[in-house]
Amino acid sequence: MIRFGIIGTNRITEQFIEAGRTCEGFVLSAVYSRTEERAQEFAARFAIPELFTDLESMAKSDSIDAVYIASPNSYHASQAILFMDHGKHVLCEKPLASNVNEVNAMVAAAHTRNVLLMEALKSTLLPNFAAIREHLPLIGPVRRYAASYCQYSSRYDAYKQGTVLNAFNPIFSNGSLMDLGIYCIYPMVVLFGKPLSIQATGLLLDSGVDGQGSLILGYADMDAVITHSKISPSYLPTEIQGENGTLVIDKIDKPNQAEIRYRNGEVMDIKKPQTAETMCYEIQEFIDLLHRGERESTVNSHRHSIWAMEIMDEARRQIGLVFPADQ
Repeated sequence: MIRFGIIGTNRITEQFIEAGRTCEGFVLSAVYSRTEERAQEFAARFAIPELFTDLESMAKSDSIDAVYIASPNSYHASQAILFMDHGKHVLCEKPLASNVNEVNAMVAAAHTRNVLLMEALKSTLLPNFAAIREHLPLIGPVRRYAASYCQYSSRYDAYKQGTVLNAFNPIFSNGSLMDLGIYCIYPMVVLFGKPLSIQATGLLLDSGVDGQGSLILGYADMDAVITHSKISPSYLPTEIQGENGTLVIDKIDKPNQAEIRYRNGEVMDIKKPQTAETMCYEIQEFIDLLHRGERESTVNSHRHSIWAMEIMDEARRQIGLVFPADQ
């Protein structure tokens, strides 16, 4: 059994707990919150035996083997390194950090301490993403990857009324690219590797984060077009266009449907059975790696996390988006 501690008492950690309890080998042993009251309330609600309000004490604890980090993005690197320095394995929410320098420091700590570090990006570990990779050769030479994740944020209403919540606060290394764009970028680098060129545009909000943006990425024999937004909705599917046909994916952040539409009009449904608790696949991957004594996922690998962050760093440089964590 792998004993997990969790950092964060938000909706994403609730989903993590619900999914984790469907996974073989998962035990929830501890929770951290900045306030005793919130930690006690959360621990009682989810029957968590131990609670902490001090991260150093939690990192030193013998009651956990691994930690799931779901704090604001700007805290990921320092918290992950603290726990890895105490021999704990780390499953860290996307994006892995604020910038590639932080990602490189996290990877270096994982190697030094011989612990598992994995980015908790669920979409690339879903059965339907595996189906996409498996069937990709059927569409012939790939010429374009076109992915969109545009979702109007409920927090944008508060922003327009003058209240800047975490989602639109640069102190936490947030914004559209980091929160949503990564869902388009990470699958791209898993499927096609690191691009040769990057062109980015973005709309900067007064708070100092991007509300939306677009990227055009060049490869040797194809290109990729990515659109992301937290201030407008979109209902476009993702397409991987090949010379023989196009692979159509309903949602790049959580593929539920996937099919190949051939040039001759034939349609091939390639979707696989997939549980509604989609976070369970990333958790099970993490647990299985530990059981096998491995220290890196081949899918959500260190290399893929570095490439994804390098792309976002360059996109931010081009649109003039700087976080306090960059200083």
